[in-house]
Amino acid sequence: MSSHPSRRRVALVLGAVLVTLVAVNVATKYGPPGTGLIAGPLVALGLVLLARRAGLSWHDLGLSPRSLGGRYAIGAVLAVAAVYAVAALLPATRPVFHDVRYHASLSTGLMTAFVVIPLGTVLLEEIAFRGVLLGLVHRHRGATWASTTSSLLFGLWHILPSLHLAQANQGVGEMLGTGRTGQVLAVAGAVGFTAVAGLLLCELRRRSGSLLASAALHWATNGLGVLVAVTLAMAPKL
Repeated sequence: MSSHPSRRRVALVLGAVLVTLVAVNVATKYGPPGTGLIAGPLVALGLVLLARRAGLSWHDLGLSPRSLGGRYAIGAVLAVAAVYAVAALLPATRPVFHDVRYHASLSTGLMTAFVVIPLGTVLLEEIAFRGVLLGLVHRHRGATWASTTSSLLFGLWHILPSLHLAQANQGVGEMLGTGRTGQVLAVAGAVGFTAVAGLLLCELRRRSGSLLASAALHWATNGLGVLVAVTLAMAPKL
């Protein structure tokens, strides 16, 4: 296995990865319920195998057992938990958690936070953006290009999931409106925010040497957000 994949091979692999991600994104958005939960792990495994065939090492992919990044992972989860706790207690920021998508039972919230998000979202996105794409671009263009490319694509990945964000999230809807303009602004904001978040995740991945750290921060941002939203939605009933 070559330690330095050729430019042509990199271009072909990048193209295959992007086509695959577009297909998964569309299928998850418009396919039957649970599509992402099934496709996520399968596609993640396929991307890892593809990257290995292209010459990337386990270290390139952030999957080396020698670099687990456990301290970074724990620190990331605790930091997000602290920020969310404060935000949920403050009247000015509490509406951000009022999301109709998570006005569900506690059991549904737990399933979403601990099964759907880790397997259907975090696993695939971390493997694809902070593993395969970051590793491939880094091999030929260096860390800056790798982080920038990965993060821009990560932002664009969130166009479809954020199409109805203004209607679903009370805080976003109140700030931007729920009409067509609000929808466009919400999508643009989601793309920009997730692109910046992608840079942070890439830096955490780089410093820790492991996908575990970026995956932990990624899960905490999404999973703990769901748990807080469900708890606040249930609060009047408790």
